[in-house]
Amino acid sequence: MRHPEVYQHLGVVPPRGFLLHGPPGCGKTLLAQAIAGELDLPMLKIAAPEMVSGVSGESEQKLRSLFEQAVSNAPCILFIDEIDAITPKREVASKDMERRIVAQLLTCMDDLNNPSVTAQVLVIGATNRVDSLDPALRRAGRFDREICLGIPDEGARLKILKTLCRKLRLPESFDFQHLAHLTPGYVGADLMALCREAAMCAVNRALIQLQDRPKMEDEGEDPGAALPVQDVKPVQGELQRLLEVLMEQAPFPEEKLQGLCIEMSDFLSALPSVQPSAKREGFATVPDVTWADIGALDGIREELTMAILAPVRNPEQFKALGLMAPAGVLLAGPPGCGKTLLAKAVANESGLNFISVKGPELLNMYVGESERAVRQVFQRASNSSPCVIFFDEIDALCPRRSSHESGASVRVVNQLLTEMDGLESRRQVFIMAATNRPDIMIELFSERGGWKDPVCGASLRVIASPSSPNNNQEWYPPTARSRC
Repeated sequence: MRHPEVYQHLGVVPPRGFLLHGPPGCGKTLLAQAIAGELDLPMLKIAAPEMVSGVSGESEQKLRSLFEQAVSNAPCILFIDEIDAITPKREVASKDMERRIVAQLLTCMDDLNNPSVTAQVLVIGATNRVDSLDPALRRAGRFDREICLGIPDEGARLKILKTLCRKLRLPESFDFQHLAHLTPGYVGADLMALCREAAMCAVNRALIQLQDRPKMEDEGEDPGAALPVQDVKPVQGELQRLLEVLMEQAPFPEEKLQGLCIEMSDFLSALPSVQPSAKREGFATVPDVTWADIGALDGIREELTMAILAPVRNPEQFKALGLMAPAGVLLAGPPGCGKTLLAKAVANESGLNFISVKGPELLNMYVGESERAVRQVFQRASNSSPCVIFFDEIDALCPRRSSHESGASVRVVNQLLTEMDGLESRRQVFIMAATNRPDIMIELFSERGGWKDPVCGASLRVIASPSSPNNNQEWYPPTARSRC
């Protein structure tokens, strides 16, 4: 956009289309606005549903007019938000109008790539359902540059929090690192909502202090002592006094506002009321299970530490020594022995995102849908890396293959094995699977390179019946908040 003469000298057409995709609230619209601001270019922004009209042909006319307006205002940026609303896959489109809109958008994109068109127009599309777009839209010459905005890790959340809190009044010793650690799975919009809720908690705390100040002075108490929000039990009289304070027309004195700031306790009070968008939308999040929730299993813990935690914490050492981390770990044991709990504890200890998949939930009655669900799980994990994919009851998803079986189950097994073979290209994506049928799974995964030997044996069975532990296995009682 700034140096078109370079492309003209080389005789090539610069890329015109960029596709931003990621979970809701991750910053797709903000990134498009930042690009326009950095390039100092005007931006035409439109939500895709605004293009849809009930009159035949009017939707296509709106789309043509939009691109004509962008060309007349060139150089500029055309931003189409929620582009998946007007570009569904044409083979599954329910109306002819949807197919015509897709065809019209493809034609407009091709016109921009015509060498005779010298107008500098950059088209940016945003969606959180990239798999629902028509494949023709993502080919070269159209939206051929795709940028995935995944779930921010702890370091990214630290930077986002510092940016959001630049204008907020915080204590000088505020611990951003601790707050970033407490917000796994939060995207930028969630962190902004958290800051807003924390500010409201600080305002409520200030109002409560002001309404209780006359009562404290009458009783001889220190009016400067802070009253915790969680200790206040609103009753009719207190609510009436609070309303009287709010109805006062005079502004609060400056000396009363001088010491008011948003403290860490306000953020902790606001955390339960702000649920991560990633958890609501089915994206990967970091579980809240720790090793303190698990009793015994010290040997299993050491094996999992070397298999998953060590490559995550010390990638340089593994690379220098030429070591390859195992692609996955298979947990085998009877029902209720703690396999799922172990997987969550590993993800929490390492700070990895966690995707839990029940084996049967990927199966679909329609041909090809089960395989597509498997591909989506691995693609979601790749976008949210570093990530752990946990397949619970994987024996239901991958039965033993034989020459007598064919159909959906065999295709699902082949798709899963194909995705596992491609894990080397997906950095920082690990697989953990749990089963109580190790006889089936060991035979299946023993052929795959990089899989760690199945973790099974007496230690897993001990935790299932702690009343009669094995003499060779030391069992530690879990903590008060333990789940196993």
